[in-house]
Amino acid sequence: MKIKVLASGSKGNCSYIETSSARFLIDIGITYQRLKKELEKMDLSLEDIDALLLTHAHNDHTSGLKVTLKHTNFKIYTNNEMLKELTFPIDNERIELYQDIIHLNNTKITIFKTSHDAKGSVGFVIEDDKNNLVYITDTGYINKKNFKLLTNKNIYYIESNHDEKMLMDGPYPYYLKQRIISDEGHLSNTTTAKYLKELIGNNTKYIILAHLSEHNNTEQLALEATEDALKELTFNPIVLVAKQNESLEEIEVLQDYDQVNMCR
Repeated sequence: MKIKVLASGSKGNCSYIETSSARFLIDIGITYQRLKKELEKMDLSLEDIDALLLTHAHNDHTSGLKVTLKHTNFKIYTNNEMLKELTFPIDNERIELYQDIIHLNNTKITIFKTSHDAKGSVGFVIEDDKNNLVYITDTGYINKKNFKLLTNKNIYYIESNHDEKMLMDGPYPYYLKQRIISDEGHLSNTTTAKYLKELIGNNTKYIILAHLSEHNNTEQLALEATEDALKELTFNPIVLVAKQNESLEEIEVLQDYDQVNMCR
């Protein structure tokens, strides 16, 4: 299983996932041209993509969708609540509505609800053979009823949006600060670190900290919060930070849990 984060942050989000049976995108908050160039760097084209999964309809996760639809044929996996939030129509034949589980060939994708001020927002647990990946972005909290589903996976892509002190001392208006720290806002560095300490296990090889705020966070603060929370654990996953304006190195976890690969 592979993941390559093409962009992550308040201005745009998009990730490429590859399993032994499927190649797909999660969100399309970047331009069609940038997406095409990023795929070309991996010797891929848009014709190689089997599907696009949407986590929610906010612009930083869907801004490239309208143009990309014109140049592709793959299915768009979404839900009815999300469709109503989009500002443009999608032909019915392009849409696959999901509820609990998506099957892309032999890849199983379990959907769980997230808590964000966007209707129908979700996260994903992606499973293929022995490998698995948790994908959580844009949520104010993680419901404990999902902990069993999310525990001890190989890769975690999880938002670490803001440093609480930077946010509260910063220039944002009060209403926006309250939105961000609310249960329908975003996970802070410390909250994400606490969740990871509870969720990860000896099968966890990588953690990708994602959706960092441009104004209310730094890579160093996000890394420090997570690494400090995990330092007493007996297992030691690699912690990376996804970036807004450049793609992250490709991460691969092989069927044997002891084998991992990371390349530019």
